[in-house]
Amino acid sequence: MPRVKTGPTGIRKRKKLLKHTKGFNWDRKSKERAAREALLHAWTNAYRSRKEKKRTSRRLWQIKINAAVREQDMSYSVFINALKKKDVIIDRKILADIAEHQPEVFKQIVDQVTTR
Repeated sequence: MPRVKTGPTGIRKRKKLLKHTKGFNWDRKSKERAAREALLHAWTNAYRSRKEKKRTSRRLWQIKINAAVREQDMSYSVFINALKKKDVIIDRKILADIAEHQPEVFKQIVDQVTTR
């Protein structure tokens, strides 16, 4: 039986692979072997970073809320506990945005939570 080369299928595979490496440096954008290796690492890092992004975002929101709450003479943990006790369902992302862009509204939220 004669040897079958991949032909059109192989060309399509290579084009698809190299399309993903557009913008990479040096041989990694044009040579199939280097491109495949680069993509293995790139996609691994991308997967990990999608998870990491959620952690870093939440940390940033907590820092913003803490800074705004400290201006109201309260700590972050006391504020979050008071929110939970009063059944105020606003997530940290929204609270951080309000604290940063609308401090007067955030002050009202703090007052609402602290009053008995």
